[in-house]
Parts: sequence; C-alpha cells; structure tokens
Amino acid sequence: MRRILLLIALAVFVPAARGADGDYDFEPINYATSTPEDPVAQLQRDIDAGKIHLAYDPKRGYLPALLDALHISPTSQLLVFSKTSFQIRHISPATPRALYFNDDVYIGSVQHGDVIEISAVDPKLGGVFYTLDVHKSDRPAFVRQTDLCLQCHDSAMTQSVPGHMVRSVTTDNDGFPLLRAGTTVTTHRTPLSNRFGGWYITGTSGKQQHMGNVTLNRPDDGNGDLPPLDTTKGTNVTDLTNRFDTSPYLTPSSDIVAMMVLEHQTHMHNLIARGSYQTRIALYHQRESNRIMSRPENEISPSTQNRIERQGDAILRYMLFIDEPVLENPIAGTTKFREQFEAAGPRDRKGRSLRELNLKHYMFEYPCSYLIYTPAYDAMPPELLDYVNRRLYEILTGRDTSADFTDISTAKRRAVLEILRDTKPTLPPYFQKD
Repeated sequence: MRRILLLIALAVFVPAARGADGDYDFEPINYATSTPEDPVAQLQRDIDAGKIHLAYDPKRGYLPALLDALHISPTSQLLVFSKTSFQIRHISPATPRALYFNDDVYIGSVQHGDVIEISAVDPKLGGVFYTLDVHKSDRPAFVRQTDLCLQCHDSAMTQSVPGHMVRSVTTDNDGFPLLRAGTTVTTHRTPLSNRFGGWYITGTSGKQQHMGNVTLNRPDDGNGDLPPLDTTKGTNVTDLTNRFDTSPYLTPSSDIVAMMVLEHQTHMHNLIARGSYQTRIALYHQRESNRIMSRPENEISPSTQNRIERQGDAILRYMLFIDEPVLENPIAGTTKFREQFEAAGPRDRKGRSLRELNLKHYMFEYPCSYLIYTPAYDAMPPELLDYVNRRLYEILTGRDTSADFTDISTAKRRAVLEILRDTKPTLPPYFQKD
C-alpha cells in the first residue's frame, strides 16, 4: 500500500512540465480555454443534440458503444500491465489496462475502474484529454482534463507539448516499474529489443527479442543489482490465456502489429503538435517585436524562419522514416488488425497506399507516414506547412540531394509521390509537376 500511495503522489502532485517557451494556457496557444474540435468533442455535441445514443452494456459499460461511435476497432486492443496510469490500483499483470486507438483517438479502460480514459488529437491543440464515468447515465458526459493527465502527458516524454507516448519499462511481478532498470519512450526508431516492456504482446518476430510479456523479481533487499530480464520467455507469444484471465476483454490478444503502429503514430502526432506550437509562438514573438520596432507586421526575421524550419525538418525526418532500424526477421500479428488498418486506404490508381505494411524489412512498404492525411497535418500554421510540403516535394522528386534522405531509393520516392498525387488533393499544385 505504501508503494501505491507513493506512486499516486508522484503522478498527481508533481507540477506539470509546460513547454520551454512558457505556459501554454496563455497567448498564443490558450490550451485550457480554447474550445476543442477533436472527435471526442464532436461526439459530445452529437450526444447532447440527441443525434447519437451511447448504449450501456451490462458487462462492459460504455466501452463497446464508445469504440463504435469513434470508429475504433477492437482489433486495435493492446494490454499494458505496468502501473503507469493514474488508475494504477486496478492495473497489474493479472488485470492489465486495455488500450484501443485509431488515427486520432486513444481509449484506455481498466477492470473495475472509475472512468474510461480518453485522449484525442485536436488539429490545433495537440493532445486533448477526457474521462468518462463508467456508471450508467441518461446523458454521458466527457470531462475534459487540463491538469491531472498533463502531469505525464505534457513533458519531455511528449516533446514538451500536450501529447501521447508509449513507454517500455521493466516491472516487478505486481506491475510496479523498476525505474533503476531504465525507461524508454518508444517510437518506430527504437530497436525492437528495447520495446514493449510492461506490455502483453501477441505475435511473432523470429529471432528478434523484445521486452514484452515478462516481469522481473524485485531483489529482496530492494537495493541489490537487478538481474537481467529474460526476454526469451516473452518473445513469439501468440496466446495469453495461460498468463491471465482474458475473458473480461474484448479480444484475447494484444497484437504486435497494432503496437508498432501505435508507437509510430504517437510520436508523429507529438512532432506535429510541437511544430505547430513552436511556430505559433515564434510568430507571436515576431509580431510583438515588429510592433515594438515599427517593422511590417508580417515580416519574418532569419532567426524566426530558422526556428520554423527546425521544427519542419524534425517532422520530415520522422514522417519519412529516417533512422528506422531494419527488421532482421518478419513480424506477424495474431488478429485482423493489419488487414483492417491497410483497408482504410486511401489508394492510388495503381492500388497502392501509404497504409500498406511491409513488416519484413521495414515497417511500411512506402516510407511516408499515413498521418499526412490527418486534420492535424493540414492545420499546421501555413508558414510551417508550406515549408514541410515544399521540402517533401523536393525530396520526392530528387531535387533535394541532402545526405539525410539518401537511403530512400528513387523508386520509393517516385511511388510515394504518385500515391500522394492521387490521394491527397490538398497538396500544393506543384506536386503534380515532375
């Protein structure tokens, strides 16, 4: 009990880490006071207007109806047993927390929990966080959280903006993180050997081992060196029924492919949000400086332009999968997640899609993030969006010969360009030119 109280204290009472440029609750971001336009906010408006009714399931409460209303497939289910949520008293290797997601919404549910945890990607605000009371109500209400959730979800782990993260931690047999063993925020750049700690994972990865499905005994004295984690016992697991009771969950799986997609998109969302925040802040300071110095209102100094371009370059490198490690063996999941994810399209006239997975050597067949189709990408400030689009075009057409992108073959560049031409009409007209 003492350990639980300590973890709660750390989670709740450590001050939120706001961005390096100050508190986002003020101009020009106004995070807490701005009206969100994310899918959960829209769902609440539809519920209030009587357009949507969330059915209450006697066994699973609002969860099935909520997933259906937000177009989230149960095959996206991922199970995390590390005590890294504010509902930690309900989470353990015997009762893992279930996560579900699509391109812009994340749902967290724990057995016997008080609330369903929800986060959504707002085009301008980045991560927006909600809770939904698990008890039946005539009109379910999502409560926006602008403090509690940000204790962890606005920190260096989320690029110092309100955002999302996937952590890999070594836990003891009760699910308590053994922080002396280290912790990793995982993305598609993280070696497989450092991923999935504290998570159940179903699927195969050949000889490539990962940290999923296993725990570590805590040394008796609490001060001794930790023994190595035996990852051989957790790799290539396809059935979880002998590890805990899977019957309370929507599926008995925690698909490795879904997990890898989650790791990619959480960091991509954060980079877009950080780029948008930093650009808006830089331009806000620029306008104030212009006013004081009696310069034209829209004049942009070289230093401000450099700040914007640094954010754009970080987005480009990640969305084009630079520094992605090569897979040594094929990856295969245990559910229909891959098929459903790929089927979501869109596809070009040759039937190709940025959602097409490879999973033999690399994660995706075509190295450009499918999140380019999301509202958050198009809602980036024009100064940032124009820079990213222009650089992307130059890279894909071979005009950009910088060393950062030499690993992308000419064939892959051409394929991505053709896919975007057919599937993303909001790109600038110059994308249609060779």
